[in-house]
Formats: sequence, structure tokens, C-alpha cells
Amino acid sequence: MSSANSAILKLKSGEWVYVRSKAEILATLDKNGRYEELPFMPQMLPYCGQKLRVARRAHKVCSTQHPTVSGAMNDAVVIEELRCDGQGFGGCEAGCLFIWKEAWLKRADDATTGVTNPLADGSGCTEDDLWAATKKPPSPELVHLGPRYVCQATQITAATRPLPFWSIPQFIEDYTSGNQRISTILGAISFALYYRLAESGLGFGTPLRWLYDKIQGIRGKTGYVRRMGRIPLNGKTPTMNLDLQPGELVKIKSHSEILDTVNLNLVNRGMGFHPELVPFCGQTFKVKYRVRNIINEKTGHMMELKNPCIVLDGLHCGGYYTKPLFCTRDCFPYWREIWLERTKDNVAE
Repeated sequence: MSSANSAILKLKSGEWVYVRSKAEILATLDKNGRYEELPFMPQMLPYCGQKLRVARRAHKVCSTQHPTVSGAMNDAVVIEELRCDGQGFGGCEAGCLFIWKEAWLKRADDATTGVTNPLADGSGCTEDDLWAATKKPPSPELVHLGPRYVCQATQITAATRPLPFWSIPQFIEDYTSGNQRISTILGAISFALYYRLAESGLGFGTPLRWLYDKIQGIRGKTGYVRRMGRIPLNGKTPTMNLDLQPGELVKIKSHSEILDTVNLNLVNRGMGFHPELVPFCGQTFKVKYRVRNIINEKTGHMMELKNPCIVLDGLHCGGYYTKPLFCTRDCFPYWREIWLERTKDNVAE
């Protein structure tokens, strides 16, 4: 549901804001705790009244509900490292960044107070409504899967509109918002064009990929990230159990070694190895935590991961090879233990 009186701040990366009071924010929401179909999640309430710094303008996001469709979002930002802890959502461990509508914020130098952004119908909601809206009853045929959770991630499709991959205004906003440097934007667009040429089926994909690797090697940069895995689609992908624990140091294996563990679609036991992960190959990081439970963004049901899945400290998806380019969700990449190896100095200081 849209607001007729929504304040459009056009916030940029690096700006300081105050989160509006709980009363002001609740007044913007419908009875399902949503503003323009995006839920205000209960875990965001403790930040009311706080002064926070904008990380990026959240004008576009990716969605696992429809991986081939990008989503454009109106008047929203993400705040530096404010992530969902899963409380009230079955202990989901995805660690998604909160998305903040500008109607819930005001610039740090704005001295105005009061409820300034109510919905057109003025319905609003209560804190109890917020918590009640986090769950829906299970589907009759899927009762055994438990409740269906409703969070910002499950509402991405409803809260966005389709965004064509080559829409020029999105890249202009990437730059004018301070989200990305012009050199980074041009570099990502150039690779996307190069990739389409190399994979066009015209017969010169192999030399183009070889040339790209050669040039990037001279520059000390990441090689060609979009290569197929080496296991047939009907083949069984290998697994490894290192029992990695938070705080341990691990080295990510080389791109070539990882391609030996995934099928032609870059999948290892249901988990994809995404091109966004390639630039980190060969580097050393600390284990942040083991992921066991995450919400299926398409169905809302909680999923228990059958095979070990690791989140590494300090690694986020940069959005350089995604749809859309420079997605602002900044998700944690997931790693199979077979893609990692312990270092000699096992534990970080």
C-alpha cells in the first residue's frame, strides 16, 4: 500500500539519519505491518530514535523467489551492518540486511517531530500486529513443515517492480547515490558485455576467455568468473566434513579446484557456487558461523540444511555479476566445507 504523503528524502550513501519513533513508524504501516508491501520487522524497533549511517541506497535488489527477475524499489536504504538476527523467525540464520523505507527515517539535521508519514487511509498498526504478521498458518498440504514466515526477504517480489537488466537509469542512480564509483560501474557493464560475446555461440568463446585470463593475470585481477563445473548434471558431487567452528582460519580453494566439486550448473549438493565467490578464491578468512536453518524466501517455510554450510567473516556479495548488477542486499555468501581448507595457523588471534 502506498502513502500519499511519503517524504522522499533521496538519501545517499554515507548520510546520517535518525530512525523515527515507534509511534511514527507504526502509523505508516498497514495491519500487516507493511509499508508499500515491505514489512517493518519487529527486530528493527530497538533502533527507533537512533542516529545511524546510510550504507547504500536500496533502489534495486535481487530475489531468490524469481532468480531471473530483478526488482526495483522506491525510496529505501540499507544501514551499515544492521542485520536480522532471526528472532521471531524460527532462528533463521541468513543474516539479511534490514531495508529501511525513507518514511521511517529523517535526516540527522531535521529537527521536525511528530507523525509526518501516515498511510493515506491512516490505518496504522500496533507492535502486537507486527509480531503477529511474522507468521502465517502452514499450508494445509504442508502442515509438517510448520508455519510460513513473512519477512522482508519473502516480500521482495511484492515490494518491488520488475527491473530490466540493461535499464540505464539504474546505473545513473548507482553513481548519483554514491553507491558505486563510475569506474566500478563501467567495469561491471564491460564484463557483462564481454560475457555475452564469449557465450554467444559464435565459436570464439574459448579464445576470449583465454585472453581475458591473460590480461587479468597481468593486471593482478580476478580471471574469468563464469565457467561451468566439471561434474555431469546426473553425477554425484563430492562432500567433505571439516567440522569448522567459529573463529577458525580457512583458505578458500582455487577456482579450478572448486570447479572440480560442482556440476555443470555450478551446484554442489543443492548449493550453487556463484561467480560472486570467485574473487575470494585463494584468500584466507575467519569462520563467522555455521548455517543450519534459513527461511525459504519463496515459500516462507524454514529449511534445515542437510550438508555443512559456512559463512566467512567479512565476506559479502558485491553484486558485480548478479541480476541486477550491484544488488544492495549485501547477502552473506555460503560456502561448502569442500571449498575450504584449514590453515596452519588454525585459530585467528
